[in-house]
Amino acid sequence: MVSVAIGGWLLAAPPVMSAPAPCQTGGSPSFPPIQLTLLAGGLTQPVGLTHAGDGSGRLFIIEQPGRIRIVKNGRVQPTAFLDLSRTVTAGGERGLLGMAFHPKFSTNGRFFVNYTRRTDGGLQTFISEFHTDPTSDRAAWAGERVVMTVAQPYDNHNGGHLAFGPDGYLYIGLGDGGSANDPHNNGQTLSTLLGKMLRIDVDRRTGSNAYAIPPDNPFIGNKNAAPEIWAYGFRNPWRYAFDPATGR
Repeated sequence: MVSVAIGGWLLAAPPVMSAPAPCQTGGSPSFPPIQLTLLAGGLTQPVGLTHAGDGSGRLFIIEQPGRIRIVKNGRVQPTAFLDLSRTVTAGGERGLLGMAFHPKFSTNGRFFVNYTRRTDGGLQTFISEFHTDPTSDRAAWAGERVVMTVAQPYDNHNGGHLAFGPDGYLYIGLGDGGSANDPHNNGQTLSTLLGKMLRIDVDRRTGSNAYAIPPDNPFIGNKNAAPEIWAYGFRNPWRYAFDPATGR
């Protein structure tokens, strides 16, 4: 199933089950019919769709202004699962941009979000943890634990996705900081977290950090590089996924 967010609608298309027929001389390939089906309506700027991996069948929809909505038994629940709209700075490429459930969410109730917020220090990306009863359809914003903040020099290229890999570590996509053509060369500068894919261990802590550095991160021991970095040279890693068959 492929889901697509268009305006305030969440649409789904069934997977293509067969490959297109070979192109014949003078002809064109034939494709199976694709039909869009409405899954949910009445949403506000939906930018993400995920599930908790808990067998509940719930779908969690990220709304850019700062809310996470639940689709349960085919219906959008009237009350948001989490409402950060009073905290989130949204608009353009800013807002509540990503969420990821801990691999053991069904027992520990932990999940993580990625959002932008303007503070006295300017615009920042917040990576925060929340905790809730795994069976509940509501989470309290007052339980926020900030894992990481990253200053954003411009209002675009904020990245925004989060995903747990098959290794149990949290991968965080951060854009190069914005403007155009990466004026600060953040994507190629290893001392900044901007323009990078980060990889952290949220089940442990190192020093004053709210997380630990996985021991096989590639830049550990490089005094000129941030140890959180897994890969670099990104413009704006907006969405990514892990292959369930290979783990890549």
